[in-house]
Amino acid sequence: MPELAQIVAAWPIGVSLAAAVAAQGLYAGRRRTALNEALHELRRPLQVLAFLEPGNGSQVPAALQGSIELAATALARLECEINGETARAKRMPLPAGPLLDAAVGRWRRRAELAGGSLRLRWQADGALVDGDRCELAQALDNLIANAIEHGGREIVVEARGHRGRLRVAVVDSGAAAPERTRRKRLVDRIARLSGRRLRGHGLRIVRRIAAAHGGDFQLHRTERGTAATIELPLVGGEG
Repeated sequence: MPELAQIVAAWPIGVSLAAAVAAQGLYAGRRRTALNEALHELRRPLQVLAFLEPGNGSQVPAALQGSIELAATALARLECEINGETARAKRMPLPAGPLLDAAVGRWRRRAELAGGSLRLRWQADGALVDGDRCELAQALDNLIANAIEHGGREIVVEARGHRGRLRVAVVDSGAAAPERTRRKRLVDRIARLSGRRLRGHGLRIVRRIAAAHGGDFQLHRTERGTAATIELPLVGGEG
């Protein structure tokens, strides 16, 4: 048993440790509250945009509807992480063609503003994959955005069936040209600001999503360009 003198001597240290733990818990609670409030404020404008019908004038273009849904899904996943909950994927058989076509549609204008082009080369008619639509769209968005920012002007999204798997490759034409137009400099600046201190997450997200869907991700760089390839099992194993 410790003597009374030892207990008295250790009392200030114990009080300090208890105070530090309490302060840390208070800070964590306040931080969680602040993050939940920020999520609430971010979710509100997304809800407004989501309820607008695609069209002209002040309405949201159809190409942005998918981006709004992806942003809302990302916020929901962040909310789960903040509050110690588990985000659940919604898996179902999905036609791969519309998924890729929508991703290319979302990013085509961005590629054009950067002085390049983006097109889809589809060679997998009727291909179905079993997966979460939003997660797979996030993986495709990351691959295309990465190619626009770091690759060459010409970007092709190629898709074909191969031995029971769907192989999707985002291929660029090589190192980006050095010349920059005024508009491209502005686009590049926005890309840098939006990705400040957040580099390196995109490909990790793609790898995680591919693995969660029983697939694989590979990145091949050559002098002629980069090919980022994700493979996913086809429903029924055909292709």
